[in-house]
Amino acid sequence: MVAVAAACLVTAYFTYGRWLAHRVFQLDDANPTPAHTHADNRDFIASAKSVVFGHHFTSIAGTGPIVGPAIAVLWGWLPALLWVLIGSIFIGAVHDLGSLVVSLRNKGRTIGDVAGEILGPRARTLFLAILVLALWIVLAVFGLVIAAVVRAYPAAITPVLVQIPLAIAVGLLLHRVGRSIVVASVISAALLLGTTWFSAVAGDIAASGSAFAGLAGFIDGLNGALAAQPPAVWILGLLGYAYIASVLPVWLLLQPRDYVNALQLLVCLGLLVAGLVAAATLGGQPLAGASGERPELSIIAPAVRWQPIGAPPILPVLFITVACGACSGFHCLVSSGTTSKQLSRERDAKPIGYGAMLTEGFLATLVIAACVAGVGLGGMLTPTMDTLSRVTLLNPDAEDPQADSPTVAARFTRFILPGEGRQHFIGIVEPAPDLYQGDELTPWIRHWTFQDNFDVEINLGTAELVESTRGEVNAVTLDDGIAVARANPASLTVSGPVAYDSRYRNWQSAGSLEAKVGAFVHGAGNFVAALGVPLPIAIALMAVFVASFAATTMDTSARLQRYVLQELGRSWLPRRQPLECPQCGYDCAGTRVDDAAAQQCPECGTGFDPATNTGPVDPKLSRGRIPWWNPAPAIVSTHGATAVAVLSAAALAIAPAGLLGGTSMSPGTGGLVLWPVFGATNQLLAGFAFVVIVAWLVTTRRPWWFAVVPAIVMLVVPAWAMLWQAFIGDAQNRSWLVEGQFVLIGIAIAVIVLEIWLIVEALKRVPALRRLRR
Repeated sequence: MVAVAAACLVTAYFTYGRWLAHRVFQLDDANPTPAHTHADNRDFIASAKSVVFGHHFTSIAGTGPIVGPAIAVLWGWLPALLWVLIGSIFIGAVHDLGSLVVSLRNKGRTIGDVAGEILGPRARTLFLAILVLALWIVLAVFGLVIAAVVRAYPAAITPVLVQIPLAIAVGLLLHRVGRSIVVASVISAALLLGTTWFSAVAGDIAASGSAFAGLAGFIDGLNGALAAQPPAVWILGLLGYAYIASVLPVWLLLQPRDYVNALQLLVCLGLLVAGLVAAATLGGQPLAGASGERPELSIIAPAVRWQPIGAPPILPVLFITVACGACSGFHCLVSSGTTSKQLSRERDAKPIGYGAMLTEGFLATLVIAACVAGVGLGGMLTPTMDTLSRVTLLNPDAEDPQADSPTVAARFTRFILPGEGRQHFIGIVEPAPDLYQGDELTPWIRHWTFQDNFDVEINLGTAELVESTRGEVNAVTLDDGIAVARANPASLTVSGPVAYDSRYRNWQSAGSLEAKVGAFVHGAGNFVAALGVPLPIAIALMAVFVASFAATTMDTSARLQRYVLQELGRSWLPRRQPLECPQCGYDCAGTRVDDAAAQQCPECGTGFDPATNTGPVDPKLSRGRIPWWNPAPAIVSTHGATAVAVLSAAALAIAPAGLLGGTSMSPGTGGLVLWPVFGATNQLLAGFAFVVIVAWLVTTRRPWWFAVVPAIVMLVVPAWAMLWQAFIGDAQNRSWLVEGQFVLIGIAIAVIVLEIWLIVEALKRVPALRRLRR
């Protein structure tokens, strides 16, 4: 599965990607990029291709290609895989490359801003408004996601924190000192791996009394203390970091941190692929207590499940669930918002715009493999369990089971494994000498029934006892895997199809955050553990991988929100008069020589062309022309726009859900209320971007037919999904209307109206576009 997917993606890059780059977009290094023409050493800065790729990939990926496919495999691995491959090759990568090139050819402006030039000022305002809403939700919710990941995997906290000073050091080395990027890369990768290993085993080192016990104890204590903090504390800290990262020069923190995370990605991808090969040939890491048996690697999920328990219909919900793994509107923001301002050469747009999306498709494929095969190599569960002090053992081989079955004073711990259509019960009998012959249980406990005080009979069925020691480990081979139960401390490890069933028995279990992230973290950790890496270290590495990706998306989103708010704010500013100096605001009408001639300001000497000098006024120079109630002067400034972005996201994230129509009044749940509307809104952004891309292709007289079908798909399917969620629903997934979620309904209606409005504005421009075409 993984090999075929990789072959398809590589072939697409060298065929379809080449055609797009050379025939359609006609990339040429002779064309100067905005990073050179608008260089300011803050946002516009020409950078090496590898550095920009690292920034771009980690920003567009985030947790999207992990969380989305990890849920989508509930419908089976085949539909998820097909949409990842088809979507990323023919839709997602085309969308990303198109958005990047349109921005490159339009002074590095976001695609929402470019929409105004191509489709009119109303289309620009509509597009920018949708972008503000989507980024607002992303900033609020990704803080919650990161908080949940680090609280579930405390060993990931220290490596994630270390990345910040490491990124600053890399940025200074590359930008100020001019050191080799190869040296910085090797040192960064080594420090990342070393920090992850040390954090994962810090508890053991602290208890060993070695020379590093003090440092290890501090790290272990720090991880535990930070993991114990409530989500609201994490959200405020993360948004504070996002504020700083978004206003600093891009080369100092944002860009090098994304590059450092990209190095981590390459290491993780290499380990995952190598572990996949090792697991396929040798099997997974031996399960403790199962006679050293290495679980066999196989796909344990069905190819297709048309109607899982409690799940919405596969069409259209699958498409907005996979999201970034195939196509995401958020990518047009990254492509046209930050990446286009850093590209040194125009031909770099192909590997970065088209290639990064294919790499994300490959990552999504590995996520699918981890969730439908990797989890089958063994995973820890938190099972339902209870303990009985007296157990009646029934010998099914005896002539009179009731008469020959003693009641013994033994503590019996019963683990209940959830499964679709059945339940498994694994038990441990703690010290009762008469039940043992040496270190083995007597044969008659192999098939048994026990009765508790409520006379409930539980039957293990055809499970075969593999290995048991007194009160410690009980390993049984089930019809669909191996289960290993431990009494002290109580834990349960399962392998095989029962591991998939335990995570994907219904929509509710697959949709929880633990299941979304945990299925990938544990499945991918099992791949790496097949190489001989201790499982705790492998899991810590994957958890750092997820948390780091979420953090890079968060700080990039803060910078993008700043750009979008500034562009939106400029539309609220008064327009300059043609003969008003754009630099100092001096009225040059009295010095005019010729209406058609270029003018030079007598005050500051700035030259300008009256024919194009109609942009928004500079609020610093023309405050007298701007009413006091107009927020534009604050929003167009760097710190003003960033403050609005971060503070509004913090208010949404920390607010109780009950204030927005939810049921919970716990702080830190507000962002989750709006999350259901984000999936469809995010996909619709891609449709809006395709409208602008097609219009630009028409006006510049390039082939445009190949983008029409993707545009229709990304406009129709997300709208269909949003309307289904809002007004239709089913018995298991009631519509927002039935649930009384009027905030979500209002947003859904607003988004659909904006979509229709944008399409109408685009259709009205068709005659003008045709004239330009001729």
